[in-house]
Amino acid sequence: MDPVLAIVGPTATGKSALAMALAERLGGEIVNADALQVYRGFDIGTAKPGPEARGRVPHHLIDILDPAERYSAGEFARRARQAIAEIQGRGRVPLVVGGSGLYLRALFEGLSPMPPSDPEVRGTLRQRLESEGLEPLKEELRRLDPVTARRLGAGDTQRVLRALEVAIVSGRPLSSWTAEQPFGTQGIAAIRVGLTLPRGILYDQIAGRVTHMLEAGWLAEVETLLRQKLSSALPAFQAIGYRQLVRYLEGTVSLQIAVEDIVRETRRFAKRQETWFRKEPEVAWFSAQDLERQIPGVLEHAKHRGLGRAYG
Repeated sequence: MDPVLAIVGPTATGKSALAMALAERLGGEIVNADALQVYRGFDIGTAKPGPEARGRVPHHLIDILDPAERYSAGEFARRARQAIAEIQGRGRVPLVVGGSGLYLRALFEGLSPMPPSDPEVRGTLRQRLESEGLEPLKEELRRLDPVTARRLGAGDTQRVLRALEVAIVSGRPLSSWTAEQPFGTQGIAAIRVGLTLPRGILYDQIAGRVTHMLEAGWLAEVETLLRQKLSSALPAFQAIGYRQLVRYLEGTVSLQIAVEDIVRETRRFAKRQETWFRKEPEVAWFSAQDLERQIPGVLEHAKHRGLGRAYG
């Protein structure tokens, strides 16, 4: 399989805009590597490309799941490999775009074997989440798998549940599985391009984007999802922004506090993303300021690394 072009980096740096420009120049198609854009109905808060963008450039792995369906790094890697093979089979260039570091690592390096999911155990854990809240489950994970518990973020509900499921089903902590073989042998070659911004500018862009999303109807989108009788404990609702707006709609916080928390948590998330990608191998970093001027340099880098296409 020929190498793919991957656009990575923190949220709000313009990855989608760069990917669109490159895809139009290269004759490419975009493979979404965002963990939430796969869910139908979660549009504004995930910065999902709209119909106009998807009409200009084919997009893959967007709107493929209902909110109640489960998604994982392994499932993403499986679907992404299939999409990439189909794109290359048409003689086009796959561009993998997103900020979900673990998903991208699973695709590029492969994932180690894991015990299969157990629907009964998973269902019991979700019932406990709804009745007890997240904190008792986190405390149990700290007892069963302290290494994984320390690694997970404060509100990372989906991974807390998965780590508990692994520990209960297999009798071994998730950390012991990944320590034996963190990544597998089914990876694919990638030319990785990262976008970065000075911290202050990035933080201002995050605040501005949150404001824009709210003006575009983000709160109404969350209300519509909840009217569909979807449980607010679903993984998609644990994403930054959605969980805060759910709390506002449930009357537990004011809108001002919810918005302030969204901005603060998004900034923290962006910092973690940059830290993650800075540790990844062979990422060529480009400034996200004045993206149009970066395109020739990105194309030259990709050509030098063997993308093997004629650039217009």
